[in-house]
Amino acid sequence: MTIVRYAYGVTALLLLSGSAFALSTGNPGPVTTTGPVAIAQSGLAPRGAPGSFADLAAQLQPAVVNIATKQKVQVATSFNPFTGERRPVTQEQQSGGSGFFISADGLIVTNNHVIAGGPKGDAVDEVNVTLFDGREFKAEIIGRDATSDLALLKVKVTGVPFVEMQTSESNRVGDWVIAIGNPLGLGSTVTAGIISALQRNIGAGGAYDRFIQTDTAINPGNSGGPLFNLDGKVIGINNRLISPVGANIGVGFAIPAEEAIPVIDSLRKGVRPERGYLGIGIQPVGADMADALGIDKNKGEFVTRIVKDEAADKAGLKEGDIVLKVNGRDVTPDDTLSYIVANIKPGTKIPLDILREGKPMRITATVGTRPTEEKLAHSNFDPDENKDFDQQGDDADTKAIRDALGVSVIPLDPEIARQLGMGTDIKGVVVDIPGAGSAAQAGIRRGDVIVSVNYKAVTTTAQFAAAVSEAKKAGRSAVLLGVKRRGAPTQYATVRLDD
Repeated sequence: MTIVRYAYGVTALLLLSGSAFALSTGNPGPVTTTGPVAIAQSGLAPRGAPGSFADLAAQLQPAVVNIATKQKVQVATSFNPFTGERRPVTQEQQSGGSGFFISADGLIVTNNHVIAGGPKGDAVDEVNVTLFDGREFKAEIIGRDATSDLALLKVKVTGVPFVEMQTSESNRVGDWVIAIGNPLGLGSTVTAGIISALQRNIGAGGAYDRFIQTDTAINPGNSGGPLFNLDGKVIGINNRLISPVGANIGVGFAIPAEEAIPVIDSLRKGVRPERGYLGIGIQPVGADMADALGIDKNKGEFVTRIVKDEAADKAGLKEGDIVLKVNGRDVTPDDTLSYIVANIKPGTKIPLDILREGKPMRITATVGTRPTEEKLAHSNFDPDENKDFDQQGDDADTKAIRDALGVSVIPLDPEIARQLGMGTDIKGVVVDIPGAGSAAQAGIRRGDVIVSVNYKAVTTTAQFAAAVSEAKKAGRSAVLLGVKRRGAPTQYATVRLDD
């Protein structure tokens, strides 16, 4: 079975979409805000209310591409009661999105969610790119960054028209913009509108919660395409829309070029973008909390947890503190702590102005490096969450454990241990997905910590897989798992090995 989706992500009623750039045909150069390679676009459309966007669209359309992806996704597990055999049930998932050339030798910028497959966000199996002239190419994923939702692709082609990015500081609310992309699979579609807002905070959190808001019509399939100013420069990458119906109602958002440029440059160099990190859980100071504490509402953020051995912990920040300023900047709903910290270079010493039990204090923290999204997800481990196997990786060790026991495990780190109510002295691997196999039938559930296999201690998935393999080679049909649960001594469960 094949399922077709257009590349847009959903967060509540937020539907990810996309667009962004300006046209050139010369030699490729670095992603910069200026450069002699770009075709001068001034005067193609007059300021004010243009009579037509035709000349501008004709110049820019050849640099915009259609992106189609394929991915096999496991959706269930079939069980044969006669043989006891379990087989994965998969279906092919297809997606569509947009992108644009930034060099004559085939570098393409798009959204990460366009080429990410499944709930866990792994890269898709196949990416195909269709050019404006109808030529089709398989694309290589050069790099991708889930945090900024940006990705860089490469196709084997030379001499293609490409566009230039320009920071949006000179743009104003009310300026005309156009988007070019592939909404709902309709290739090379041009739409026009105005900038509705700049630096819009939409509550997405983190380092990149600042967007260009536009009433330009963008829909599913526009994701990753360019948002152009009237000089033909990409000022944003179309990314999402807010709609109660899943289609455009005039509230769309693009990643600003100034946010995208450093990320794209890092991906181009094969370097993971670095962002600041304190290692805290926070929540806004709303009206009720402000009243309870006798402080101003919407000023500062309340610390709900401290990640052990991260920057905040080392600086002496405590649960219950209220952070009012970071590096001299007021923390507000529009200028959140996460956004401020994420945009500070790791290793920088910064002052934190806080309230501790009503008393003002200042402490100094050295900004750490934000972990990967996968590690952050592990640090927010919810033992009651329902997950399926399409939400986890498929490396050799994970697959071997899943095939043998019908269960998926992840490493136990101090933060997950804390959330499970266990001490840091407990070592093992955590059951992430119990599935419906022999382990689940033996009573193993999500959040259980496997500490041993046949009395042999295991602390990594590799050790777990090796212990299972050893049991199979010895001709055993089952293994004895040592299992820890909150507040209970080690229990033991005999789990049958599947063939």
